[in-house]
Amino acid sequence: MATDGVVTELAAGRRTRGLDRAFEILAFLREHGKPARPHEVAVGIGAPKSSVYELVNALLNVGVLEYSDGEGRVFLGRKLYFLGLAYQAHFDLTRECKTYLRELATTTSETAQLCMLDGNKYTVAMMHEGVRPFRISSDVGEPIPIPWTASGRLLVSHMSDGEILDFIPPGDFVLPDGSVLEPSVFLAETHGAREEGFFSFDTLTDTFTHCFAAPIYQSGITCAATLCLIAPREDARTNYDRYRGILLSMSRELTEKLAGDPVGFARSGIA
Repeated sequence: MATDGVVTELAAGRRTRGLDRAFEILAFLREHGKPARPHEVAVGIGAPKSSVYELVNALLNVGVLEYSDGEGRVFLGRKLYFLGLAYQAHFDLTRECKTYLRELATTTSETAQLCMLDGNKYTVAMMHEGVRPFRISSDVGEPIPIPWTASGRLLVSHMSDGEILDFIPPGDFVLPDGSVLEPSVFLAETHGAREEGFFSFDTLTDTFTHCFAAPIYQSGITCAATLCLIAPREDARTNYDRYRGILLSMSRELTEKLAGDPVGFARSGIA
């Protein structure tokens, strides 16, 4: 009986490791942003080729991955799209935010975003583009280093300084232009964002936009997400007070609405 128990435990451990590895494969393809051969995936995640080939075949069989060409490259499959639709249908935060993003974009003519953390990276979860003829924002779902973003200061503002520095990879303080943002500067800006419940700055990922970010709080403490406006810098200066006021009003209203529905927070995965 004891031997059977050990065998069962070892088998369960192998299944868990296999599941973890499968999610590593999916995460790699998402971040890679294009199809890849299984051996490229294995190198990218530092895993044995044999186990990656086995898992890739299993994921292909259930439609989570799909072949992208005749040379064996694979990418995320349509099964994930349908699973995502089902998730969004029960994700109260994003469902509520659709109306707010549309209203923000309509009222200001600027691009409105819902931003969240994905692991230790920032990502745009939803977006409603403004009326401008050119795009001025990040792609939905693209992982971006937290220090590069206005929202990042708010999304980690519930953490202590030590927790923040442990959470953010040191390399993420290297900015797109190659300069280094001193962690002490980032921490000071985070303290200010925590106290003010708002943060804005000239976007670090380009030279012509300004980002406004306001928090959506969970339990009045943790910033679970942010509402953002992305505007050309000149327009941001001209309309600063108006944009800030509209954004803060909507973020407070959304926080209050979700706080009155604790089940909604639980379903959103941020309870």
